Amino acid sequence: MTDPARETAPEPLAVLIVGAGFSGLAMAIRCRQARIGPLRVIEKSDGLGGTWHDNTYPGAACDVPSHLYSLSFAPKADWSRMYAPQPEILAYLRETAERHGLMPLIQLRTTFQGATWDEARALWHVETDRGPVTARAIVSGMGGLHHPAYPDIPGRESFAGSAFHTAAWDHAVDLAGKRVGVIGTGASAVQVVPELAAIASHLTLFQRTPPWIMPKNDHAIAERAKDRYRKIPFARQLERARLFWLHEVRALLGFTKVSKLTGQAEGLARRHLAKAIRDPDLRAKLTPNYRLGCKRVLISDDYYPALQRPNVTLETGLIARMTPTGLVTEDGHTHDLDVIVYATGFDVTATFARMNLVGRGGLRLTEAWAGGMGAYQGITVAGFPNYFMLLGPNTGLGHNSVVSMIEVQVQHVLDCLKALGRGARAIEVRPEAQARFLDRIRTRMADSIWQAGGCKSWYLDAQGRNTTLWPDSVMAYRRSARRARMVDYRLG
Repeated sequence: MTDPARETAPEPLAVLIVGAGFSGLAMAIRCRQARIGPLRVIEKSDGLGGTWHDNTYPGAACDVPSHLYSLSFAPKADWSRMYAPQPEILAYLRETAERHGLMPLIQLRTTFQGATWDEARALWHVETDRGPVTARAIVSGMGGLHHPAYPDIPGRESFAGSAFHTAAWDHAVDLAGKRVGVIGTGASAVQVVPELAAIASHLTLFQRTPPWIMPKNDHAIAERAKDRYRKIPFARQLERARLFWLHEVRALLGFTKVSKLTGQAEGLARRHLAKAIRDPDLRAKLTPNYRLGCKRVLISDDYYPALQRPNVTLETGLIARMTPTGLVTEDGHTHDLDVIVYATGFDVTATFARMNLVGRGGLRLTEAWAGGMGAYQGITVAGFPNYFMLLGPNTGLGHNSVVSMIEVQVQHVLDCLKALGRGARAIEVRPEAQARFLDRIRTRMADSIWQAGGCKSWYLDAQGRNTTLWPDSVMAYRRSARRARMVDYRLG
């Protein structure tokens, strides 16, 4: 007997892409160009752009040069600055989606809730908050930087003032003339502190660990340069290549390990600090006691000057508790505040752990990763056919543009999708291939700067393993992952 529900069920998607940031949009463009469909992109936010949609805090900008932080197959000739601000990057992503005809394919305000592999039909049954979807393949473009991390401070919920994370900025709160506390000294803090210091009556920065900061040397791009890039695409391509190799050489010279380059870079950072901070006591508080590169290296020209404003206090004492009126440090000092800003980054490992993914034989992703996150080339996981990740485990970067990594991964996934288009029902990485890849990663990580640099960072999981960064150059990853080696996959 025929199942009426099966007869009326919509045709399964060829590919469901989760996330409409850089990764998801790049994948969708390449799928359209390869005539792979039907295709849909779902996005939990009310607009596309991923992290550049969510992070709208004052001063938000990229710390990778603009011409490098863009898709090679969707170039922009007229970037306004060497380091583009958030609104310009978001506009670029919107324009790119429109130019490539993606808008009808993007379904906003749709949260991916989980998926289960149907062995008999070789399909994924996907649950979203707007109803079920079936798809032959899923490509996760969610990334790891979208679940804000909050510090575990006793009494945190008791604070009576306004409190929010930099990734969920409350623009309804007027900070002018307010007593503002900023918790954290990472990438977002370095950008937001100068902006807040200029308008707050008083700003207190709560620092647990000082970051290494290099000069940014940001500047507006001259109109004649923009005009040249518009008229001569090869000139823009040369500029992108110059920037790529300028950053890539850091890895090629040993940026991922404690080396002679590490000491030279530390010397440059110390000179930057000494030039900006004359007060020896303040300079001592801002000097890191771990090796450069162990945590994310930041770039800024206005962070150090902001800390010397008369209305700014750098607090290095540990926070003991939060009260309705502010924060109390372990030495008993009370800081009365009107607003608290959490510049405390993201919970990367929890982002992937939250995915309710059930693969072959009922295997859950949380079970497969019980010993730590890991994926072949950071893209595929044994036991999860037709499931692909962009910016998955061990594919983040500390030295170059992550967009370059995304483009490599998109090409790898395309190879796999094309294999499905040639008649295979399922493609799954072989466990032994995944194990060999992860063994290589562990070997490279053993003496890396992130393990031997003397710090704790969000790069490391609860067991102290770096499951987020790629321990080599972008070129090394390109050689390793750009093409999907079918010998490492099982077709069914």
